[in-house]
Parts: sequence; structure tokens; C-alpha cells
Amino acid sequence: MNQFFRLGLHEVAQRLRQGKLKPSVYIKSLLDRINELEGAVQAWQWLDRDRALAIAKKADTSAAALRAAHPLYGVPIGVKDNVFTAGIPTEMGCCLYQNYVPDKSADIVTRIEKSGAFVFGKTVTTEAAFMVPSKTRNPWNFQHTPGGSSSGSAAAVAAGFVPGAIGTQTNGSVIRPAAYCGIVGYKMTRGLIGVDGIMPFSPMFDQPGVFARSVADSALLASSFAGPRSGISPNAAPLKNAPRLAAVRSPSWYLAEQEARTQFEADISRLRSAGASIDVIELPGEFDRAHKVHRTIMLYEAARVSRAVRDEFRGYFSDFLIHALEEGDRVTETQFRDAVKKKNALQNSFASFMDRGYSAVITPPATGEAPNSLHVTGDPSFCSIWTLIGAPAITIPTGLGPKGLPLGLQIISAVDEDNYLLATAAWCERHSPFKGLSS
Repeated sequence: MNQFFRLGLHEVAQRLRQGKLKPSVYIKSLLDRINELEGAVQAWQWLDRDRALAIAKKADTSAAALRAAHPLYGVPIGVKDNVFTAGIPTEMGCCLYQNYVPDKSADIVTRIEKSGAFVFGKTVTTEAAFMVPSKTRNPWNFQHTPGGSSSGSAAAVAAGFVPGAIGTQTNGSVIRPAAYCGIVGYKMTRGLIGVDGIMPFSPMFDQPGVFARSVADSALLASSFAGPRSGISPNAAPLKNAPRLAAVRSPSWYLAEQEARTQFEADISRLRSAGASIDVIELPGEFDRAHKVHRTIMLYEAARVSRAVRDEFRGYFSDFLIHALEEGDRVTETQFRDAVKKKNALQNSFASFMDRGYSAVITPPATGEAPNSLHVTGDPSFCSIWTLIGAPAITIPTGLGPKGLPLGLQIISAVDEDNYLLATAAWCERHSPFKGLSS
């Protein structure tokens, strides 16, 4: 087997554009890798190997000018199965939608295709992009969860099935699985990119995100569907000067396992040695209620988004999901409005906090290594605050825990400062050497 499947997004895109690598040769490398590991990883909900190879062979004969005009020409991308893809099944992790084929793609898919990339396959999502585990397993250890809800997207990138993938996050569904699988996961400032054509769960929090193997690759993929108005640069060059960071243990620190605490302290020490100024601080006390505020809004919206379908097709959904939605049914409009006011106040509080001159906040992305279970997707508590306030966040892999599974560092910047976040993350990545999956 050739090793082209190991190429990062930037490198493979450049080789394909310049004609130094045939698309069909590259796709064959990915398919060989998938044939080797997919039986164990189970990252794909839908994958048509013949279609992928046919698209690649057609791209083999493309004119140089056409290749050069498209930054991701011939690049295969995994797309989470709650994102609509025209002519390709979109089942949303629900048996109710089995074999459902949309006639129109989500806006982000259309933009990716305009950049020259193509939908390689649909990656597994948990049921309705919530918390019921999927069939997907962690490529680092098949007995451990890959996280959720973007289970398949994270696992596919980590396993070398694709150089990049699309996911979504309503709580911790990009950051957590990326951390568990030892890759980079990036979610943009909420509202920066539209969600038309993405199955809604909680419209106030739903947002797309990307998975790749480096910060620069994440920026390239995000810029391809964010569009020029977003301002996201396809090239995430590291900060020229060392950043000033706020190391936040957050109200969820008591949930952090020892390996997460040890890794976080090691990350702080290493970045300080590289020149970063790091203050270890506590968030203002009002952030203690952030998790409850997030859950109140999320389940209130999810219950109302799903009510008509749920009333008619209740038997198609898991008891776990039904119980969560019924919790949302019990949230009153007054409670919802109060939670929204608290969310807005926390957004303002965080903006004031960042005005102290911090480049970014750093915190663990998860409570520890991926749990040794296929019946859970892990705890999203270290992501909830940042999703609530709509701030951009990214996680980078920084080490391995005692079980040989990845641990990472989550980096958060001020709202709308996505490019600054990416530059800060690239600086941290440069000083956080991490070797991906070796097998």
C-alpha cells in the first residue's frame, strides 16, 4: 500500500493542483486504507467506492488551468450525515430517515464543491446529532468511543480515510471527538457560517465545524465553505510573537480526570518555556451557571423543533433521546427567555474578560482520554461554555494519556476573532509536537 493517505489537506491539495499526484492514485490509496480498517472503525454511513474512483479518474484528465483555479481540486471530503447532500443519502443517525435522499445540498456542501472538492462519503453521526452512541469506534483503540456526535468525521480523519471532514457542534460535537481521536477540530464563531441544509437540533447553538490533521489544514477547509466574507484565511500562519494566554480550569474542573490535569499542566509549562505569557485564572462566578443555561436553551429548542415528527413517529427514536426532548418540553417560555438573557450576559462578560489583553483562553477539551466504552460518547462539559457564548474554539492534540490515547488542548478566542484564534493555535501547535496514528 502506498502512503499517500498520510498526506495532510494542504499538501494533497497542492500536489493535485500541480499535477504531481493523480487523483485516481490518491483515491486508491484512501480506498486501500479504508478496506484495511473500516471493518473495525466503521466511520462511514454511506460510501460508494466506484463513484469516488470515477470522479477521481475524470479529474485525472483535467486541464492545468482548471486545477489551478480551484484550491481543493480533486480533494475528497467526508461529510457528517446530518448535512444534506443532493443525490446522496442523508439519514441523520435516525432509522426514520433511512434511505432519505435530499434533492438539494446544504450551502456548505455547495461551497466546498465550488472549491473543487467533492463529497467522498457520509460519515456516521449519533442519533439526531445528540448523545446516543453510534457504531463508530476510536481508531486508536477499537474498544473506546470516538466521541460524538461527529463520530464518523473525527474517526475518518484520524484513521487516514480522508484528509478532512465536516462536522457540526451544538454542545461539544466537534471539539470532543477531535480530542479523543488525536486530530484538530475547529468550530467557528457562531453565525459566521450559515446552517441552511443542516438538520436542526438547537438553532441557537447549531454550527458547522471541521476536522483535519493540522491547524493550517483546518483553516483551509473552513475557508473553502465559509467564503471570502467570513474573513477566514486559508493559511493559518503562526503568530509572530508569543501569545498571552489565560489558562482556565473552568467550573467543570472537578470532572477532569488525573491524566487531563497532568497534560494541561504540562501544556502550560511547555508553552511558557516557548515564550508564552500564561496567567492561571478563574472565570467570573456567573459562569458557574453556564452549563445549566446551555442545556435549558438547547433542549427547549430541540423539543419544539422535533415535536411534530416526534408526535407522529415516536417509536422511531431512542428512549434516551425521547427523555431528553421531554425534558425540553417541560421548560417554559419564561424559563427559556430568562436563559437567553443569562446567555447574553455571559457573552458580554467574556468579551470584557478578553479585553484584558489575552490572545486566547486555554482549557482541556475533554475530561480525559476517550472512555473505554462503546455505550457512551463522553462528557461535553469542557465545551459547553464556549458553545453557549458563541466563541470560536479549536482543539489540538498535545500528548498521550496512560492508556495510550490522545489528549489535547482547547483554545478559545473572542467572538469574530477566528483568524487570530487560528494563528494562536498554530503557534501553540508548533510548540506541541504530536505524532498521529502510526499504524
